Amino acid sequence: MTDERKKVLNVGRKIGALLGAIVFAVFGIVPGFYFGSYGTLVLLSHLAGGTVEPGIIVRMILVVGTLVGIFCIGAVSIVVGSVLGTAMAYVTDLFRMPAKAVEKEATVKSN
Repeated sequence: MTDERKKVLNVGRKIGALLGAIVFAVFGIVPGFYFGSYGTLVLLSHLAGGTVEPGIIVRMILVVGTLVGIFCIGAVSIVVGSVLGTAMAYVTDLFRMPAKAVEKEATVKSN
């Protein structure tokens, strides 16, 4: 793989990760909060064997579960954005390669 192609894929990866972070900031925080807190409550109710009383420990565990949910959705958004950005850069590079070959042939023929 040439250095130029590596740069193109790296730029695509970074742009995709940035777009993934933006999508997470716009659409992902609320679902991360909801699924993290709901999952924690379900887990705690199964561990306790019934309903959970709102004590200090339960609230602390709920906050940690909510933060884990937000972090997981953020990580997935950034990774998926990065993968899609790399794929788009790869496809763009494939379409650019034939044009480079034509330019190379033209410069060889003119010399």
